[in-house]
Amino acid sequence: SEGVRLSFPVEGIDASIEVFTTRIDTIYGATFLSLAPEHPLVEALASRSSDGDDIRKFVEEVIRRREIERSAVGNEKKGYFTGFYARNPVTGERLPIWIADYVLMEYGTGAIMGVPAHDQRDFEFARKYGLEIRVVVNPPEEEKLDPATMDRAFEGEGYQCNSGPFDGLPTSVAIRRMAEWVESEGMGKREVNYRLRDWLISRQRYWGAPIPIVYCDRCGIVPVPEEDLPVLLPLDAHLLPGGGSPLPELEEWVNVPCPQCGAPAKRETDTMDTFICSSWYFLRFCSPWTDKAPFGKEDVDYWMPVDQYIGGIEHACLHLIYARFFTKVLADMGMVSVREPFAALLTQGMVIKDGAKMSKSKGNVVDPDEIMKTYGADTARLFILFASPPHKDLEWSDRGVQGAHRFLNRLFRFVEDNEEKLKGASTEPVPIGNLRKKEQRELKRIIHGTIQAVTRDIEVERQFNTGVARLMELLNALSVYEPKDPVDWSLMREGVETLLVCLSPYTPHVCEELWEKLGHDDMLAETEWPEPDPEALAEEEVTIVVQVNGKVRESINVPAGLSEENLKERVLTHEGVRRRLEGKEIKKVIVVPDKLVSLVVKD
Repeated sequence: SEGVRLSFPVEGIDASIEVFTTRIDTIYGATFLSLAPEHPLVEALASRSSDGDDIRKFVEEVIRRREIERSAVGNEKKGYFTGFYARNPVTGERLPIWIADYVLMEYGTGAIMGVPAHDQRDFEFARKYGLEIRVVVNPPEEEKLDPATMDRAFEGEGYQCNSGPFDGLPTSVAIRRMAEWVESEGMGKREVNYRLRDWLISRQRYWGAPIPIVYCDRCGIVPVPEEDLPVLLPLDAHLLPGGGSPLPELEEWVNVPCPQCGAPAKRETDTMDTFICSSWYFLRFCSPWTDKAPFGKEDVDYWMPVDQYIGGIEHACLHLIYARFFTKVLADMGMVSVREPFAALLTQGMVIKDGAKMSKSKGNVVDPDEIMKTYGADTARLFILFASPPHKDLEWSDRGVQGAHRFLNRLFRFVEDNEEKLKGASTEPVPIGNLRKKEQRELKRIIHGTIQAVTRDIEVERQFNTGVARLMELLNALSVYEPKDPVDWSLMREGVETLLVCLSPYTPHVCEELWEKLGHDDMLAETEWPEPDPEALAEEEVTIVVQVNGKVRESINVPAGLSEENLKERVLTHEGVRRRLEGKEIKKVIVVPDKLVSLVVKD
């Protein structure tokens, strides 16, 4: 995170408290300082305080608790006033120094400036111990905040107040200007803080990559030589009934000669955290046959990065960080060229029923075998893809499943009812310029508009549900079309085949069967995806909005592509517009081709 490091001089001793903050804009709202119990200054303060024993007792109680419990919003905050004060380097105010359980040594400097009005944990702490709450950022377009009536901290962006020369600035501007000012005045410096922690990768279990280390009484810790890598797990291991790793019990695997001196030695029996393997497996996927290295650089450089990565949101703060870290390290080592492994990420939603995630304990599980038996696999696929965008949770609905089934039945009947005519129709698409009837051209536009939209929905937007909706609209258009001649039937065949090809990723079985009914010998899965015809996408008619003195008064359909003069003439001679302009003087005409004509008139 990007922020500013400030130094708060402590009164009475030769020491300062270093604080890192990402919200320098709230410095005028700081009313106390809090130290983590593990902070090195705590003992120095305790040794100079008459309450030193009580301070140490408080610290011992806090450090026995887990960090996640200490820092959680909503948990009761505990603190101890040290009796010491420090000076705010910006305002010169005396700030009481507290020790607080929710301040962690692992992040930042292990000390915070308490800004109760704009940090929820500081707010809860200040409310409990009666510390001042001072508002320095007001929400945009709302009444000013009153500390006496606030029931929680305002942590959003807004406009500065009670901030000296920075009053009135929006948060983003204030953060930048205040950081520059603090740095120029020597009160602090801008820096980037990384929330990185050591990662213990050893696990006492069988399943994981063996750690290539040998322990020798003579040589100590000895790495396995590179020519003996990789160390493989033994296949004759038997998992123990009470849990634990079986590896220490496998003497033939554990007992090996020392790689350096040849004396009896023992293998490391811990294995690596499986996150180690999942942090670079995608590189091995690019180069699965390489046996002299983890992967081949040429293979990885050809395939990487991953175009679309799909996974649950729970991976955001573990697996994805580790995978990116590994990739950057390997790039620094020259083993790969990419520095980011994934070009795009999709975090899919969950399937829920009756408002809760499906679970046997909740009794809301849908049996997939029953769905397959009653409706078939294609119906289940279609409903799931149509019911919700992939990144949103999907509410299971029996009525929705039935609706998807009805759509597929309707499509099947439509093709069967017209099978002979469609099979006999020409497979050569008719250019839109050769279509004489307006309804033919309109259907052609719908077909190619569907191709363009569904392609975008699937390949770019990943909005599979809207793709299904567009294909349903195409079936509606085909169902009401009344073919009368060979050109009509050729157009119908183009529409049906477009529908089947575009629907096949959703419902492959039904579409393959209907494809065969149209007389095709090759499989639909081997057919190329259709390309939209730019000429067919061009609008023949457009709707022009007519404004009079800024208000919409008429809508007129005109041929697309009219010049400004012709469009102006069409609008001014339109009967509805003429009636509205009777007795009025036209002062100005603004024309936006194919979209709008705006008239400024005077009575």
